[in-house]
Amino acid sequence: MALWATSCSSSEKLFLASSAATRRRMGSRRRDLVHVGMTDQAEMETISIAYKEGDRERPKWADETPFSRLVEALISFKPFYSLLKLGARQVLISTAERNNIPWREMTKEILESDVYKELNTIQNTSLQYPDYYLSPFHAYDEGNLSWLAAAEAEVATMSMTRRAIPYAPSNEEATQEMRGNWVQAIKQHHMKHSGNVTIQNIVDIGCSVGVSTRFLADEFPSAKVTGLDLSPYFLSVAQYKEKKRPPRKNPIRWIHAAGENTGLPSKSFDLVSFSYVFHECPERAIIALVNEAFRLLRPGGTLAITDQAPKSKILQELSPALFTLMKSTEPFLNEYYLTDLEERLREAGFVNMKTLLTDPRHMTMTATVPHQHV
Repeated sequence: MALWATSCSSSEKLFLASSAATRRRMGSRRRDLVHVGMTDQAEMETISIAYKEGDRERPKWADETPFSRLVEALISFKPFYSLLKLGARQVLISTAERNNIPWREMTKEILESDVYKELNTIQNTSLQYPDYYLSPFHAYDEGNLSWLAAAEAEVATMSMTRRAIPYAPSNEEATQEMRGNWVQAIKQHHMKHSGNVTIQNIVDIGCSVGVSTRFLADEFPSAKVTGLDLSPYFLSVAQYKEKKRPPRKNPIRWIHAAGENTGLPSKSFDLVSFSYVFHECPERAIIALVNEAFRLLRPGGTLAITDQAPKSKILQELSPALFTLMKSTEPFLNEYYLTDLEERLREAGFVNMKTLLTDPRHMTMTATVPHQHV
């Protein structure tokens, strides 16, 4: 989860101007497209035609430059880091409040609920956490291993969505654009490369409190969906929220495990999804996650990764103050931006790699396990 500019930059204004005609052409079709699905490459390109790429492979602030090293040094200075952490948190909260997202009310509702009862049913007490996962994340000293982080995760995701798509008429439409384009990229890739393999089993690795997992379950109602995460607190919230919904034909299964070593059977899934996970991981963890995904997928299965887009024009033009704030809450952000993700997928054995900007700041990368894989 990342932090975004509080107002429209010049690049955002350029994006808004260039995308207005596209949105007018699509009109009411946009909502239909995100629910019904698309089979034509031109349709997908139409949706993303106005999402601008920058001139570089990645932002300057992510390169190994003297300025980047200076920012890292400032972040490592504890008194300054404490101020940055508070500032980063306030950016998300203020964005939520400006967009009628009830941050405090939603957080309070979770913290004052019976969510705590879910922990004993879901926690794997023998699980050994990877060292990187014990780092502070997102302005929480305990990282993802706290009830406060779990209670605020969904509302923070809503705030992040609004920062990514500030021109949307409503919070719901912002979510539909971000999640809708993501899932359509998955559907289109799978239809083209799977060899008519039906998506019957899905695992959402790094599922957090289940926002992406529930979206996948809604979009693929006949599939059996598993949400897997390292945080038992996040999973407790996910399970608690799912219990409040009408029962599904195929209930979501929640698993407390490491994404690098899930313990799930090999070749047992048609789709493995990572939503906003890799930017929180060092490169060694990214490689391990990709290798585990390859093991889990059946021949013809699809890997889907959605995350920050290094080529996003808006991210490349973030002001120093904003990218310093962002880096202060994401300890492995530089490693993510410096990782050649398509090459890591290729090394693991994946083919048919495709990377597409699916909103102004995020990309969706899809790939396939070869059909002759044994």
